[in-house]
Amino acid sequence: MLYSSILISIIEVILVILPVLLAVAYVTVAERKTMASMQRRLGPNIVGYYGLLQAFADALKLLLKEYIAPTQANMVLFFLGPVITLVFSLLGYAVIPYGPGSAISDFNLGILYMLAVSSLATYGILLAGWSANSKYAFLGSLRSTAQLISYELVLSSAILLVIFLTGNLNLTVNIESQRAIWFIFPLLPVFIIFFIGSIAETNRAPFDLAEAESELVSGFMTEHAAVVFVFFFLAEYASIVLICILTSILFIGGYLFIDFSFIFFILDKIFYNLLFIYWIYPLEYIFNNPIFIGLLYGLSLGIKSSIMIFIFIWARASFPRIRFDQLMAFCWTVLLPILFGLIVLIPCILYSFNIFPININLF
Repeated sequence: MLYSSILISIIEVILVILPVLLAVAYVTVAERKTMASMQRRLGPNIVGYYGLLQAFADALKLLLKEYIAPTQANMVLFFLGPVITLVFSLLGYAVIPYGPGSAISDFNLGILYMLAVSSLATYGILLAGWSANSKYAFLGSLRSTAQLISYELVLSSAILLVIFLTGNLNLTVNIESQRAIWFIFPLLPVFIIFFIGSIAETNRAPFDLAEAESELVSGFMTEHAAVVFVFFFLAEYASIVLICILTSILFIGGYLFIDFSFIFFILDKIFYNLLFIYWIYPLEYIFNNPIFIGLLYGLSLGIKSSIMIFIFIWARASFPRIRFDQLMAFCWTVLLPILFGLIVLIPCILYSFNIFPININLF
């Protein structure tokens, strides 16, 4: 019994991790093709049909490269840093609900777990930059640590405002609470702030100060090459996909899609006793099939996350990189005061209309 449960757990992890790594590979291709289109050039189009195998060619090239490590580096931490970053980037997928009950672990503290995992990934970057014994890598790791710690507060504060509307830290409960209306509509300013913090949290342009090529060569990963560089590369894009999925879960309804039963009810009332009824009922049977609904759940989450990934790429292609002091000042003097004001305003509105999702005892 013990071995069978272990085997089932391993199969579940493989079924989640392999599609994630495949999605990460194609996000890199999508980014290069999208940015090429925005900059009026072709992008990868030789390896495979329409350049679809370019990601695998790049991975093979990096895996076959000779690995060279600095002689003065702390070898244990030098190799451990990229591994920690990649592992904690992938651990967040354990609590993502791809449908009702379709998660590896659908426990009640899912949001808290994701915040903790994303925070621990900072240690990998810090260790990798410090252990390389290079001033460029160390400066990049310090920048990255300061940036991630600062914008982690922005993300957690924005998530707190969502929790005010749901009263629960479970991701599935947060999705099901949006059946009436997606939270992006009542919380549009919070969504914008959360999106800005997400770009900074994933070290993406215009907030990629930790790996500013123009001034730090490549930031905290300057001395890393070959296989361990692949770990950093995978970790960055896995974090992008994860934060886009989390954004769609918290603000855009997650796996929820349009209610087909309501549509068929309306069509049935409109075309009652007409010839249309003969194709409405078969379609209703197909659309209410559990297998089809499960596919629609996954497709809905995938489309919403893909839109968010496209906006990430769009931001990279559109905005210039800002200075590090501007980045920190923007967080502490602009975003956080707005969020603190919203943290006071939104509970006041909920209490005034008596629509708090939880019972609050004031005395």
